[in-house]
Amino acid sequence: MNTKYIDLINQTFDFPQEEFRLNEDQLQFHDVNLMELVAQYGAPLKFTYLPKISENIHRAKTWFAKSMNEQNYKGTYNYCYCTKSSHFKHVLNEALKNDIHIETSSAFDINIVEALKYEGKITDQTYVICNGFKREQYITNITRLINSGHENCIPVIDNYEELDLLSDGIEGDFKVGIRIASEEDPKFEFYTSRLGIGYKNIVPFYEEQIKNNDKVELKMLHFFINTGIRDNAYYWNELVKCLKVYTRLKKICPTLDSLNIGGGFPIKNSLAFDYDYQYMIDEIINQINITCEEAEVAVPHIFTEFGSFTVGESGGAIYEILYQKQQNDREKWNIINSSFITTLPDTWAISKRFIMMAINRWNDTYERVLLGGLTCDSDDYYNSEQNMNAIYLPKFKKEQPLYIGFFNTGAYQESIGGFGGLQHCLIPSPKHILIDRDSEGKITTELFAAQQTSEQLLGILGYESFVPGTEKKELVTNLN
Repeated sequence: MNTKYIDLINQTFDFPQEEFRLNEDQLQFHDVNLMELVAQYGAPLKFTYLPKISENIHRAKTWFAKSMNEQNYKGTYNYCYCTKSSHFKHVLNEALKNDIHIETSSAFDINIVEALKYEGKITDQTYVICNGFKREQYITNITRLINSGHENCIPVIDNYEELDLLSDGIEGDFKVGIRIASEEDPKFEFYTSRLGIGYKNIVPFYEEQIKNNDKVELKMLHFFINTGIRDNAYYWNELVKCLKVYTRLKKICPTLDSLNIGGGFPIKNSLAFDYDYQYMIDEIINQINITCEEAEVAVPHIFTEFGSFTVGESGGAIYEILYQKQQNDREKWNIINSSFITTLPDTWAISKRFIMMAINRWNDTYERVLLGGLTCDSDDYYNSEQNMNAIYLPKFKKEQPLYIGFFNTGAYQESIGGFGGLQHCLIPSPKHILIDRDSEGKITTELFAAQQTSEQLLGILGYESFVPGTEKKELVTNLN
Protein backbone atom coordinates (compact mmCIF):
# COMPACT_ATOMS: atom_id res chain seq x y z
CA MET A 1 0.00 0.00 0.00
CA ASN A 2 1.09 3.59 -0.66
CA THR A 3 1.02 4.85 2.91
CA LYS A 4 4.05 7.14 2.96
CA TYR A 5 3.77 10.93 3.04
CA ILE A 6 5.60 11.15 -0.29
CA ASP A 7 2.99 8.83 -1.83
CA LEU A 8 0.20 11.10 -0.58
CA ILE A 9 1.76 14.20 -2.16
CA ASN A 10 2.51 12.44 -5.46
CA GLN A 11 -1.01 11.03 -5.70
CA THR A 12 -2.69 14.32 -4.85
CA PHE A 13 -0.58 16.88 -6.71
CA ASP A 14 1.72 17.31 -9.65
CA PHE A 15 5.02 17.05 -7.78
CA PRO A 16 7.86 18.09 -7.84
CA GLN A 17 7.19 21.67 -8.91
CA GLU A 18 9.37 24.57 -10.00
CA GLU A 19 10.14 25.78 -6.48
CA PHE A 20 9.60 22.53 -4.53
CA ARG A 21 11.81 19.45 -4.84
CA LEU A 22 13.03 16.64 -2.63
CA ASN A 23 16.56 15.81 -1.61
CA GLU A 24 16.18 12.25 -0.34
CA ASP A 25 13.29 12.70 2.14
CA GLN A 26 13.74 16.43 2.79
CA LEU A 27 11.95 19.33 1.10
CA GLN A 28 13.91 21.94 -0.86
CA PHE A 29 12.55 25.42 -1.63
CA HIS A 30 14.21 27.05 -4.66
CA ASP A 31 17.09 24.61 -4.01
CA VAL A 32 17.44 25.94 -0.45
CA ASN A 33 18.04 23.04 1.94
CA LEU A 34 15.46 23.85 4.60
CA MET A 35 16.71 21.29 7.11
CA GLU A 36 20.16 22.86 6.90
CA LEU A 37 18.49 26.19 7.59
CA VAL A 38 16.86 24.68 10.69
CA ALA A 39 20.14 23.10 11.77
CA GLN A 40 21.91 26.46 11.52
CA TYR A 41 19.27 28.78 12.96
CA GLY A 42 16.77 26.57 14.79
CA ALA A 43 12.99 26.69 14.65
CA PRO A 44 10.61 28.44 14.69
CA LEU A 45 11.90 30.75 12.00
CA LYS A 46 10.63 32.88 9.15
CA PHE A 47 12.56 33.52 5.98
CA THR A 48 12.56 35.69 2.87
CA TYR A 49 14.01 34.31 -0.35
CA LEU A 50 14.92 37.61 -2.02
CA PRO A 51 15.52 36.44 -5.63
CA LYS A 52 11.84 35.49 -5.96
CA ILE A 53 10.89 39.19 -5.71
CA SER A 54 12.91 40.12 -8.78
CA GLU A 55 11.74 37.00 -10.58
CA ASN A 56 8.06 37.89 -10.22
CA ILE A 57 8.59 41.49 -11.27
CA HIS A 58 10.40 40.27 -14.37
CA ARG A 59 7.59 37.81 -15.13
CA ALA A 60 4.91 40.51 -14.99
CA LYS A 61 6.91 42.92 -17.13
CA THR A 62 7.48 40.18 -19.70
CA TRP A 63 3.77 39.28 -19.84
CA PHE A 64 2.71 42.90 -20.37
CA ALA A 65 5.42 43.55 -22.96
CA LYS A 66 4.39 40.45 -24.92
CA SER A 67 0.72 41.34 -24.86
CA MET A 68 1.26 44.99 -25.79
CA ASN A 69 3.58 44.06 -28.62
CA GLU A 70 1.24 41.44 -30.09
CA GLN A 71 -1.79 43.76 -29.87
CA ASN A 72 0.07 46.84 -31.09
CA TYR A 73 -0.78 48.71 -27.91
CA LYS A 74 0.39 52.33 -28.08
CA GLY A 75 0.71 53.01 -24.36
CA THR A 76 3.47 52.10 -21.88
CA TYR A 77 3.47 49.83 -18.84
CA ASN A 78 4.63 50.91 -15.37
CA TYR A 79 5.11 48.37 -12.58
CA CYS A 80 4.53 49.83 -9.10
CA TYR A 81 5.21 48.00 -5.85
CA CYS A 82 2.48 48.29 -3.22
CA THR A 83 4.62 48.97 -0.15
CA LYS A 84 1.97 48.04 2.43
CA SER A 85 2.50 44.39 1.49
CA SER A 86 5.93 44.56 3.13
CA HIS A 87 7.76 47.76 4.05
CA PHE A 88 11.05 46.07 4.94
CA LYS A 89 14.18 47.65 3.52
CA HIS A 90 15.49 44.35 2.15
CA VAL A 91 12.24 43.93 0.19
CA LEU A 92 12.34 47.45 -1.28
CA ASN A 93 16.06 47.14 -2.08
CA GLU A 94 15.45 43.94 -4.03
CA ALA A 95 12.34 45.22 -5.81
CA LEU A 96 13.99 48.48 -6.85
CA LYS A 97 16.72 46.61 -8.71
CA ASN A 98 14.13 46.14 -11.46
CA ASP A 99 13.29 49.68 -12.64
CA ILE A 100 9.92 49.90 -10.90
CA HIS A 101 7.85 52.54 -9.17
CA ILE A 102 6.16 52.80 -5.76
CA GLU A 103 2.61 52.99 -4.45
CA THR A 104 2.06 54.32 -0.93
CA SER A 105 -0.91 54.18 1.42
CA SER A 106 -0.11 56.30 4.49
CA ALA A 107 1.99 59.16 5.87
CA PHE A 108 5.05 57.21 6.99
CA ASP A 109 5.35 55.61 3.56
CA ILE A 110 6.56 59.01 2.35
CA ASN A 111 9.34 58.93 4.92
CA ILE A 112 10.47 55.63 3.41
CA VAL A 113 10.35 57.20 -0.07
CA GLU A 114 12.54 60.06 1.16
CA ALA A 115 15.01 57.61 2.70
CA LEU A 116 15.20 55.68 -0.57
CA LYS A 117 15.80 58.92 -2.48
CA TYR A 118 18.56 59.88 -0.04
CA GLU A 119 20.27 56.54 -0.67
CA GLY A 120 19.94 56.92 -4.44
CA LYS A 121 17.57 53.95 -4.80
CA ILE A 122 14.93 56.12 -6.51
CA THR A 123 14.93 59.52 -8.23
CA ASP A 124 12.49 62.33 -9.00
CA GLN A 125 11.59 60.36 -12.14
CA THR A 126 10.28 57.43 -10.08
CA TYR A 127 6.51 57.47 -9.91
CA VAL A 128 5.16 57.63 -6.36
CA ILE A 129 1.43 56.91 -6.47
CA CYS A 130 -0.18 58.03 -3.18
CA ASN A 131 -3.33 56.07 -2.40
CA GLY A 132 -5.44 55.90 0.73
CA PHE A 133 -7.45 58.30 2.84
CA LYS A 134 -5.21 61.29 3.46
CA ARG A 135 -5.14 62.70 6.96
CA GLU A 136 -3.13 65.80 7.93
CA GLN A 137 0.27 64.12 8.28
CA TYR A 138 -0.09 62.26 4.98
CA ILE A 139 -1.05 65.51 3.22
CA THR A 140 1.92 67.28 4.84
CA ASN A 141 4.36 64.59 3.75
CA ILE A 142 3.04 64.45 0.20
CA THR A 143 3.29 68.23 -0.17
CA ARG A 144 6.83 68.16 1.19
CA LEU A 145 7.84 65.51 -1.34
CA ILE A 146 6.31 67.41 -4.26
CA ASN A 147 7.71 70.75 -3.10
CA SER A 148 11.17 69.16 -2.98
CA GLY A 149 10.97 68.61 -6.75
CA HIS A 150 9.41 65.14 -7.02
CA GLU A 151 7.14 65.94 -9.95
CA ASN A 152 6.20 62.30 -10.51
CA CYS A 153 4.48 62.07 -7.16
CA ILE A 154 0.79 61.59 -8.01
CA PRO A 155 -1.69 61.80 -5.13
CA VAL A 156 -4.78 59.77 -5.98
CA ILE A 157 -7.85 61.67 -4.78
CA ASP A 158 -9.90 59.52 -2.42
CA ASN A 159 -12.49 62.06 -1.19
CA TYR A 160 -13.83 65.49 -2.08
CA GLU A 161 -11.74 67.49 0.43
CA GLU A 162 -8.28 66.20 -0.45
CA LEU A 163 -7.74 68.37 -3.50
CA ASP A 164 -8.12 71.63 -1.54
CA LEU A 165 -5.86 70.36 1.25
CA LEU A 166 -3.15 69.49 -1.27
CA SER A 167 -3.53 72.80 -3.11
CA ASP A 168 -3.05 74.72 0.13
CA GLY A 169 0.32 73.06 0.79
CA ILE A 170 1.85 72.53 -2.66
CA GLU A 171 3.70 75.58 -3.95
CA GLY A 172 3.52 75.01 -7.71
CA ASP A 173 1.58 72.93 -10.19
CA PHE A 174 0.99 69.26 -9.44
CA LYS A 175 -0.52 66.11 -10.91
CA VAL A 176 -3.33 64.04 -9.42
CA GLY A 177 -5.30 60.89 -10.05
CA ILE A 178 -8.87 59.99 -9.10
CA ARG A 179 -9.82 56.67 -7.57
CA ILE A 180 -13.06 55.04 -8.66
CA ALA A 181 -15.23 53.72 -5.83
CA SER A 182 -15.87 50.36 -7.44
CA GLU A 183 -18.98 48.33 -6.84
CA GLU A 184 -18.03 45.19 -4.95
CA ASP A 185 -18.95 41.57 -5.51
CA PRO A 186 -22.60 40.90 -4.53
CA LYS A 187 -21.34 38.41 -1.91
CA PHE A 188 -19.62 41.22 0.01
CA GLU A 189 -21.11 42.77 3.15
CA PHE A 190 -21.11 46.15 1.40
CA TYR A 191 -21.99 47.19 -2.12
CA THR A 192 -19.65 50.09 -2.87
CA SER A 193 -16.01 50.42 -1.81
CA ARG A 194 -15.34 53.00 0.92
CA LEU A 195 -12.32 54.10 -1.15
CA GLY A 196 -12.57 56.61 -3.96
CA ILE A 197 -15.37 58.53 -5.66
CA GLY A 198 -18.45 56.93 -7.21
CA TYR A 199 -18.62 56.24 -10.95
CA LYS A 200 -21.36 58.80 -11.61
CA ASN A 201 -19.62 61.51 -9.58
CA ILE A 202 -16.18 61.46 -11.19
CA VAL A 203 -16.91 63.59 -14.25
CA PRO A 204 -18.83 66.21 -12.18
CA PHE A 205 -15.96 66.24 -9.66
CA TYR A 206 -13.48 66.91 -12.45
CA GLU A 207 -15.61 69.69 -13.94
CA GLU A 208 -16.23 71.38 -10.60
CA GLN A 209 -12.82 71.10 -8.90
CA ILE A 210 -10.12 70.37 -11.50
CA LYS A 211 -11.09 71.60 -14.96
CA ASN A 212 -10.66 75.32 -14.23
CA ASN A 213 -7.90 74.91 -11.65
CA ASP A 214 -4.71 75.95 -13.44
CA LYS A 215 -2.61 74.48 -10.62
CA VAL A 216 -3.89 70.91 -10.97
CA GLU A 217 -3.36 68.45 -13.82
CA LEU A 218 -5.42 65.26 -13.88
CA LYS A 219 -3.21 62.43 -15.15
CA MET A 220 -4.62 59.14 -13.85
CA LEU A 221 -7.81 57.21 -13.25
CA HIS A 222 -7.42 54.50 -10.61
CA PHE A 223 -9.46 51.28 -10.60
CA PHE A 224 -9.29 48.36 -8.18
CA ILE A 225 -11.72 45.80 -6.78
CA ASN A 226 -11.31 43.78 -3.60
CA THR A 227 -11.52 40.35 -5.17
CA GLY A 228 -8.56 41.09 -7.43
CA ILE A 229 -7.99 40.29 -11.08
CA ARG A 230 -10.16 37.24 -11.69
CA ASP A 231 -11.56 35.68 -14.85
CA ASN A 232 -15.22 36.11 -14.00
CA ALA A 233 -18.15 38.18 -15.21
CA TYR A 234 -17.95 40.47 -12.19
CA TYR A 235 -14.37 41.57 -12.88
CA TRP A 236 -14.87 42.11 -16.61
CA ASN A 237 -18.08 44.04 -16.00
CA GLU A 238 -16.37 46.39 -13.53
CA LEU A 239 -13.39 46.86 -15.85
CA VAL A 240 -15.66 47.85 -18.75
CA LYS A 241 -17.53 50.32 -16.50
CA CYS A 242 -14.18 51.82 -15.51
CA LEU A 243 -13.10 52.12 -19.14
CA LYS A 244 -16.35 53.89 -20.03
CA VAL A 245 -15.59 56.47 -17.34
CA TYR A 246 -12.02 56.79 -18.63
CA THR A 247 -13.04 57.44 -22.23
CA ARG A 248 -15.74 59.90 -21.20
CA LEU A 249 -13.28 61.75 -18.99
CA LYS A 250 -10.53 61.65 -21.60
CA LYS A 251 -12.74 63.49 -24.11
CA ILE A 252 -13.04 66.50 -21.80
CA CYS A 253 -9.64 66.22 -20.10
CA PRO A 254 -6.71 66.05 -22.57
CA THR A 255 -4.12 65.69 -19.77
CA LEU A 256 -5.60 62.37 -18.62
CA ASP A 257 -3.32 59.69 -20.06
CA SER A 258 -2.94 56.90 -17.49
CA LEU A 259 -5.09 54.06 -16.16
CA ASN A 260 -4.09 52.38 -12.91
CA ILE A 261 -5.68 48.92 -12.63
CA GLY A 262 -4.32 48.41 -9.12
CA GLY A 263 -3.12 45.10 -7.77
CA GLY A 264 -4.89 41.80 -7.42
CA PHE A 265 -2.78 39.18 -9.15
CA PRO A 266 -3.27 36.03 -7.04
CA ILE A 267 -0.31 34.06 -5.75
CA LYS A 268 0.14 30.34 -5.39
CA ASN A 269 -1.74 29.09 -2.31
CA SER A 270 -1.83 25.40 -3.16
CA LEU A 271 0.19 22.85 -5.10
CA ALA A 272 -2.91 22.62 -7.32
CA PHE A 273 -2.89 26.39 -8.04
CA ASP A 274 -3.81 27.23 -11.64
CA TYR A 275 -3.98 30.77 -13.02
CA ASP A 276 -3.22 31.94 -16.54
CA TYR A 277 -1.55 35.31 -16.02
CA GLN A 278 -0.75 35.83 -19.70
CA TYR A 279 -4.34 35.20 -20.72
CA MET A 280 -5.68 37.70 -18.17
CA ILE A 281 -3.25 40.40 -19.30
CA ASP A 282 -4.08 39.71 -22.95
CA GLU A 283 -7.77 40.17 -22.22
CA ILE A 284 -7.24 43.36 -20.19
CA ILE A 285 -5.16 44.91 -22.99
CA ASN A 286 -7.74 43.77 -25.54
CA GLN A 287 -10.62 45.32 -23.59
CA ILE A 288 -8.77 48.63 -23.26
CA ASN A 289 -7.91 48.66 -26.97
CA ILE A 290 -11.47 47.91 -28.03
CA THR A 291 -13.12 50.43 -25.69
CA CYS A 292 -10.73 53.26 -26.59
CA GLU A 293 -11.03 52.55 -30.31
CA GLU A 294 -14.83 52.63 -30.14
CA ALA A 295 -14.69 55.93 -28.22
CA GLU A 296 -12.00 57.30 -30.56
CA VAL A 297 -9.61 58.22 -27.78
CA ALA A 298 -5.95 57.31 -27.28
CA VAL A 299 -5.24 54.28 -25.11
CA PRO A 300 -3.84 55.05 -21.65
CA HIS A 301 -0.47 54.24 -20.16
CA ILE A 302 -1.05 51.34 -17.78
CA PHE A 303 0.02 51.23 -14.14
CA THR A 304 -0.28 48.25 -11.80
CA GLU A 305 0.31 48.09 -8.04
CA PHE A 306 1.23 44.50 -7.33
CA GLY A 307 1.95 43.86 -3.67
CA SER A 308 1.29 40.24 -2.76
CA PHE A 309 2.36 39.16 -6.24
CA THR A 310 5.68 40.97 -5.77
CA VAL A 311 6.66 39.73 -2.33
CA GLY A 312 4.23 37.01 -1.25
CA GLU A 313 5.95 34.03 -2.86
CA SER A 314 9.31 35.00 -1.35
CA GLY A 315 8.30 34.26 2.24
CA GLY A 316 8.02 31.19 4.39
CA ALA A 317 7.80 29.95 7.97
CA ILE A 318 9.15 26.78 9.56
CA TYR A 319 7.88 25.25 12.80
CA GLU A 320 8.65 22.14 14.81
CA ILE A 321 5.86 19.87 15.99
CA LEU A 322 6.35 19.92 19.76
CA TYR A 323 3.70 17.53 20.94
CA GLN A 324 0.66 15.53 19.91
CA LYS A 325 -2.60 15.47 21.88
CA GLN A 326 -5.19 12.76 21.24
CA GLN A 327 -8.32 14.65 22.27
CA ASN A 328 -10.96 12.06 21.26
CA ASP A 329 -11.34 8.97 19.11
CA ARG A 330 -10.65 10.80 15.84
CA GLU A 331 -8.92 14.10 16.57
CA LYS A 332 -5.18 14.39 17.02
CA TRP A 333 -3.75 17.84 17.63
CA ASN A 334 -0.18 18.53 16.55
CA ILE A 335 1.08 21.55 18.49
CA ILE A 336 3.65 23.79 16.79
CA ASN A 337 6.35 25.64 18.72
CA SER A 338 4.88 29.05 17.92
CA SER A 339 1.50 30.67 17.27
CA PHE A 340 -0.52 31.07 14.09
CA ILE A 341 -2.24 34.14 15.50
CA THR A 342 1.06 35.98 15.91
CA THR A 343 3.11 34.69 12.98
CA LEU A 344 0.52 33.96 10.27
CA PRO A 345 -2.44 36.13 11.34
CA ASP A 346 -4.31 35.77 8.04
CA THR A 347 -4.78 32.05 8.72
CA TRP A 348 -7.18 32.72 11.57
CA ALA A 349 -8.41 36.22 10.69
CA ILE A 350 -9.65 35.48 7.15
CA SER A 351 -9.07 31.69 6.89
CA LYS A 352 -6.36 32.28 4.32
CA ARG A 353 -4.62 29.27 2.85
CA PHE A 354 -0.90 28.94 2.38
CA ILE A 355 1.06 26.04 0.93
CA MET A 356 1.87 23.75 3.86
CA MET A 357 4.11 20.68 3.72
CA ALA A 358 6.39 18.63 5.90
CA ILE A 359 10.04 19.60 5.70
CA ASN A 360 11.46 16.20 6.62
CA ARG A 361 10.47 12.52 7.04
CA TRP A 362 8.72 12.25 3.67
CA ASN A 363 9.31 8.48 3.61
CA ASP A 364 7.34 7.96 6.84
CA THR A 365 3.70 6.91 6.99
CA TYR A 366 1.22 9.75 7.35
CA GLU A 367 -1.77 10.49 9.58
CA ARG A 368 -4.69 12.93 9.72
CA VAL A 369 -4.13 15.71 12.26
CA LEU A 370 -5.18 19.18 13.30
CA LEU A 371 -2.58 21.93 13.73
CA GLY A 372 -2.66 24.14 16.79
CA GLY A 373 -0.53 26.96 18.16
CA LEU A 374 0.86 27.65 21.61
CA THR A 375 -1.54 30.33 22.80
CA CYS A 376 -4.45 29.56 25.09
CA ASP A 377 -6.85 30.82 22.43
CA SER A 378 -9.30 28.52 20.69
CA ASP A 379 -8.73 30.35 17.38
CA ASP A 380 -5.02 29.56 17.33
CA TYR A 381 -5.12 26.79 14.77
CA TYR A 382 -4.54 26.40 11.04
CA ASN A 383 -7.73 26.03 9.05
CA SER A 384 -6.44 24.68 5.75
CA GLU A 385 -9.84 25.16 4.12
CA GLN A 386 -12.85 26.98 5.46
CA ASN A 387 -15.01 23.87 5.36
CA MET A 388 -12.39 21.16 5.83
CA ASN A 389 -9.67 21.53 8.45
CA ALA A 390 -8.07 18.12 7.98
CA ILE A 391 -4.30 18.04 7.45
CA TYR A 392 -2.07 15.08 6.67
CA LEU A 393 1.50 14.88 7.95
CA PRO A 394 4.10 12.20 8.71
CA LYS A 395 3.15 10.41 11.93
CA PHE A 396 4.26 12.11 15.11
CA LYS A 397 7.19 10.38 16.80
CA LYS A 398 8.57 12.01 19.91
CA GLU A 399 12.08 10.67 19.25
CA GLN A 400 12.11 11.88 15.61
CA PRO A 401 11.48 15.63 15.31
CA LEU A 402 9.06 16.71 12.59
CA TYR A 403 9.31 20.13 10.93
CA ILE A 404 6.64 21.71 8.77
CA GLY A 405 6.81 24.68 6.42
CA PHE A 406 4.30 27.29 5.32
CA PHE A 407 5.19 28.92 2.01
CA ASN A 408 4.30 32.08 0.09
CA THR A 409 3.67 33.96 3.33
CA GLY A 410 5.74 37.04 2.44
CA ALA A 411 2.93 39.61 2.14
CA TYR A 412 1.23 41.36 5.06
CA GLN A 413 1.92 38.80 7.80
CA GLU A 414 4.67 40.76 9.57
CA SER A 415 2.83 44.08 9.55
CA ILE A 416 -0.53 42.61 10.56
CA GLY A 417 1.16 40.47 13.20
CA GLY A 418 2.97 43.51 14.62
CA PHE A 419 6.58 42.62 13.85
CA GLY A 420 8.82 43.47 16.81
CA GLY A 421 5.89 44.43 19.02
CA LEU A 422 3.63 42.94 21.64
CA GLN A 423 2.44 39.42 20.78
CA HIS A 424 -0.67 37.53 21.86
CA CYS A 425 -0.06 35.53 25.06
CA LEU A 426 3.51 36.92 24.92
CA ILE A 427 4.55 34.24 22.42
CA PRO A 428 7.74 35.78 20.96
CA SER A 429 8.17 36.60 17.29
CA PRO A 430 10.46 33.98 15.71
CA LYS A 431 13.83 34.78 14.16
CA HIS A 432 13.83 36.00 10.56
CA ILE A 433 16.38 34.86 7.96
CA LEU A 434 17.22 36.53 4.66
CA ILE A 435 18.17 34.15 1.84
CA ASP A 436 19.91 35.46 -1.27
CA ARG A 437 22.31 34.38 -3.99
CA ASP A 438 25.75 35.85 -4.57
CA SER A 439 27.21 36.86 -7.93
CA GLU A 440 28.04 33.21 -8.66
CA GLY A 441 24.53 32.00 -7.81
CA LYS A 442 25.53 30.47 -4.50
CA ILE A 443 22.91 30.57 -1.74
CA THR A 444 23.71 32.88 1.18
CA THR A 445 21.83 33.37 4.45
CA GLU A 446 21.78 36.17 6.98
CA LEU A 447 20.05 36.65 10.33
CA PHE A 448 17.84 39.72 9.91
CA ALA A 449 16.18 39.61 13.33
CA ALA A 450 16.68 37.34 16.33
CA GLN A 451 13.76 35.83 18.19
CA GLN A 452 12.11 38.27 20.57
CA THR A 453 13.33 38.17 24.15
CA SER A 454 11.35 38.47 27.36
CA GLU A 455 13.15 41.75 28.08
CA GLN A 456 11.85 43.24 24.80
CA LEU A 457 8.28 42.20 25.50
CA LEU A 458 8.41 43.34 29.13
CA GLY A 459 9.86 46.66 28.02
CA ILE A 460 6.87 47.26 25.75
CA LEU A 461 4.60 46.54 28.71
CA GLY A 462 6.41 49.02 30.97
CA TYR A 463 8.45 46.57 33.04
CA GLU A 464 11.79 47.98 31.88
CA SER A 465 13.41 47.88 35.34
CA PHE A 466 12.66 44.22 35.98
CA VAL A 467 15.36 41.65 35.32
CA PRO A 468 14.15 38.02 35.31
CA GLY A 469 15.68 36.12 38.23
CA THR A 470 15.95 39.20 40.45
CA GLU A 471 15.22 38.51 44.13
CA LYS A 472 12.18 40.25 45.62
CA LYS A 473 14.19 42.44 48.05
CA GLU A 474 16.59 43.54 45.31
CA LEU A 475 13.66 44.36 43.06
CA VAL A 476 11.94 46.52 45.68
CA THR A 477 15.20 48.39 46.32
CA ASN A 478 15.70 49.00 42.60
CA LEU A 479 12.15 50.21 42.13
CA ASN A 480 12.51 52.66 45.02
